[in-house]
Amino acid sequence: MADVQLAPLRPIGDFLLESARFQIPNVKDPEKWANRVLNNLLYYQTNYFLTALLVFLLIGIVHPVQMVCGFIAISVAFGGFVYCTSSRWKARRFKRDHPIISVIVILLSGYLLVYMVGAVIVFMFGIAFPLLLILMHASFRMRSIKNKVTNRLETVGLKRTPMGIILEGLGQDQEPVS
Repeated sequence: MADVQLAPLRPIGDFLLESARFQIPNVKDPEKWANRVLNNLLYYQTNYFLTALLVFLLIGIVHPVQMVCGFIAISVAFGGFVYCTSSRWKARRFKRDHPIISVIVILLSGYLLVYMVGAVIVFMFGIAFPLLLILMHASFRMRSIKNKVTNRLETVGLKRTPMGIILEGLGQDQEPVS
């Protein structure tokens, strides 16, 4: 992780305003569309991370209690899933030895889940909406000659970036194709 470098923050004019050109991608050519998305994810990665953080924080400011409750509900559900799948024999023995407590726990969990659905939806929206915005921008943003050249020059140094690591984990090649 010591060799990971943060890509530069691109100017707002290049990202959204003055020189930005947007066009609906050709869905009949998925390879070209994927190439555009990959190149834009790598080129504007710092802008995308900042956008995602700002949108997540904005939703958290608008709905703070629901965001915290949604996070807690998802964390508890995930923790319970991990615990039950890693120690099934303990859970089975507990259900056999304490059937009334088991039924009460299941009913309370069901009630909590139904009660927290709104908060979970707000929390998931806080995660999914920034990702949707990033995917839309990366799909519609056409690359100019300037950002193609800049992107190529930045890849010559073979530096690893956070987006490159994420894309590598998803099975995509970090080096963009112009």
